[in-house]
Amino acid sequence: MNPTTLHEIDERTNLTASNKFELLLFRLGDARGTGHRELFGINVFKIREILVMPTITAIANAPANVLGVANIRGQVITVIDLPKVVGCTPKKGTPILLVTEYARSTQAFAIEEVNEIVRLEWNQVIAAEGKGGNLITSIARLDGNTEDSRLAQVLDVEQILRDVLPGTAENFVPNKIDTTFKLPSGKIILAADDSPLARSMLENTLKTLNLPFVMTKTGLEAWTKIQALSDAAKAEGKSLQDKVALVLTDLEMPEMDGFTLTRNIKNNQQFKSIPVVIHSSLTGEANENHVKSVGADAYVAKFVADELAAAIQRVLQ
Repeated sequence: MNPTTLHEIDERTNLTASNKFELLLFRLGDARGTGHRELFGINVFKIREILVMPTITAIANAPANVLGVANIRGQVITVIDLPKVVGCTPKKGTPILLVTEYARSTQAFAIEEVNEIVRLEWNQVIAAEGKGGNLITSIARLDGNTEDSRLAQVLDVEQILRDVLPGTAENFVPNKIDTTFKLPSGKIILAADDSPLARSMLENTLKTLNLPFVMTKTGLEAWTKIQALSDAAKAEGKSLQDKVALVLTDLEMPEMDGFTLTRNIKNNQQFKSIPVVIHSSLTGEANENHVKSVGADAYVAKFVADELAAAIQRVLQ
């Protein structure tokens, strides 16, 4: 890796200290119904490389939204037809390929064209749940929180991969882990994740472990809940530690990311003893090192339920 690349990684990692991130914007073609060429986005940290579409080898009986596989630098990678997945019709000539590293796997997405990279604050991003469609986690306001700001849809890659390649789903195997572990009475696990699919998987895991939990959808919602639980504990003559056994958080979330949530907890004298486990699809050494720097007690890459269960129990014990 050359020095320029290392500098760029360091710079992007340091953005998390101020609740910021970089989003790659791209287009997929004409949207169904309107014909507009909408902007879509993906966190730059998930992208390994961008290249002109290489030769694709069609795979017999492949899923409908899989174009085939490509041999990229000696690695055979599945190529997903992203315009088809979201219902767009590309109009431009040669498509572009985004090679991504996500949740322990490498995959490629065919897109129409790359637009630009923008630097945003997480408070410019709002949750998309309840606004129609199930393939995006959030909507980014690219020009600030103004009424005439351009909008970009941040894709829910977890959901897309599960829909297109259902065989990649991880199953929980109860006999691999101790399901008799119990929390002290009155304590819960506070979890935060903006992806409905990820929340569902977390809920299944925590229910299998018989661990009581409260689920939130953003880092800000989790932080607000922590403060409310702390106030309730004080009114009862207790501390937050009497109510929250552990915080389990994603990294990429609207309004407040998991880095900032963890930092808020660990920099607070009243809260810092509460363990924080980060559970994220943002893998790689740079992200894992930064997780340690903000004080998290454990990091688990999405999504192997047994590994998550083991990490939770290890931290709690």
